[in-house]
Amino acid sequence: MRQVQTEVLVIGGGATGAGVLRDLAMRGFKAILVERQDWCSGTTGRYNGVLHSGSRYSLNDVQTAQECIRENRVLRRIMPHCIEDTGGYLVATPWDDPAFGDHLISCCQKVGIPLEEVPLSVALRSEPWLNPGIRRCLRAPDAMADSFLATRANLESARQYGAQAWNYHPVTKLLVKGNRVVGAECKDLVKDAMVTILADLVINAAGAWAGQIAAMAGLHIPIVCSKGSMIGVHYRLVNTAIIRLHWPADNDSVVPSHTVSVLGCNDVVVDDPDAAWAEPAEIQAIIEETSKLVPAAREMRKLRVWTGVRPLHQNSEVNSTTGRQLSRSHVILDHSQRDGLDGLVSIVGGKWTTYRLMAEQAVDQACRMLGSPRPCRTQLEALPGAEPTSYHRRTAPLARTEDLAGYGQLVCECELVNLDEVEDALVREDIRTLDDVRRISRLGMGSCQGGVCAYRATGLFHRLRQPTSGQVNALLLEFLQARWKGITPVLFGSQLRQMRLNELIYGDVLSADRVSTKVTQDLRPTETSRVSYVQDAHRTLA
Repeated sequence: MRQVQTEVLVIGGGATGAGVLRDLAMRGFKAILVERQDWCSGTTGRYNGVLHSGSRYSLNDVQTAQECIRENRVLRRIMPHCIEDTGGYLVATPWDDPAFGDHLISCCQKVGIPLEEVPLSVALRSEPWLNPGIRRCLRAPDAMADSFLATRANLESARQYGAQAWNYHPVTKLLVKGNRVVGAECKDLVKDAMVTILADLVINAAGAWAGQIAAMAGLHIPIVCSKGSMIGVHYRLVNTAIIRLHWPADNDSVVPSHTVSVLGCNDVVVDDPDAAWAEPAEIQAIIEETSKLVPAAREMRKLRVWTGVRPLHQNSEVNSTTGRQLSRSHVILDHSQRDGLDGLVSIVGGKWTTYRLMAEQAVDQACRMLGSPRPCRTQLEALPGAEPTSYHRRTAPLARTEDLAGYGQLVCECELVNLDEVEDALVREDIRTLDDVRRISRLGMGSCQGGVCAYRATGLFHRLRQPTSGQVNALLLEFLQARWKGITPVLFGSQLRQMRLNELIYGDVLSADRVSTKVTQDLRPTETSRVSYVQDAHRTLA
């Protein structure tokens, strides 16, 4: 078994884990990060993308509100290229009490969150799809963030400082010697080999899976897994993050995300973060409630449904169906003090907006445990790719395509992903599947959901990586199956016609149901996903 020695091992390749790795590296620690799948394959890659101002948390979660507005300003400074400065509207619909806004303004003033009254005529002129019956509108400093890009920027920065980051390395065992965690065993899914990583300290940043990691050492962390389901529609209905002006509740936001809009999201407690999906009644509720904000949301073509899982720390009573009673703040657990087991720190709770702060506090704790105090600098140094005050613009992909005269070089027309971007992704060492390419480039995330771009990207994958025909066919069908999984719950209307076209492309023209999919490595789709896409599509669409 291969054996590696480091000072700190970080478990979990989402925003928090990447932030921890960067912070450790910038403070001069030798560190390794391991992730069981690809970067952002957990909650970080499955949330609605809002960079919160903390406005509604000011109502009953003051600590989270204060953290959000502080980190909102920090992230705007260090990663503007990952943020679209959309601003946010808090809107009172005909079903809401406009006087509630006065209470919200008062709460926000106490924690330093600026809110501005917006005349209804101005709000409706800037967002014509809004419900024309709105009764009040407040502007908040919310924004939209690209969590995929931000996580990779953190990883790139960490590598520049000497850290190592390995995806597709699930932890199979925590190594405990006496009353101390001394490392972990991982499985390298690419090489189908076990790896032992010995470390002076292990930081558990596995999010909703942090409890499972702690259980490997016989520890219990009271985590409530709260799922949030969202629906993507094929049109950018709004250019501002729109949230209802009332007490936080299910399905009360419509937000822009690149070329689409996101409707949602709900809050339902589940037992297993790997078994979270949207029920039909939940999907209907999302559509019904968000259409009160933007009536056109009811009629727009629904692209897909996805579900993320919030890892909430249970420090109070919670009912059986919702986690809204629990704070969105985070805790840093020193298991030497809590459980008598040295060498392990766990991060539980929090939000994407506060990931950098969570990482800073976790590394502060690491410094204390290792007896080596060193100051944090992640709030001072911009991430790779950042330019001062240069936010992402939604028109940037089109402008880039026009500047390069690259219309003939587009691989994905929906998201304007060009040939160079896909090739650049495929030469990266940590890209293993077409879904990894999607997370780095947005390939297949637009209106056709991979119908046209998937086979193009497969050809590029084959040319640049030179896998066997069976391997590359398996990767294509795995990618299509992952798209199909999110599409099936909203398979009606125009989306049904689109998927019928996709079925004809891959079933009738390319005979994808009859290709060879023999693979030899452990990093591979399941047998079901390799063969079921065309069969499922044909059976369902018929």
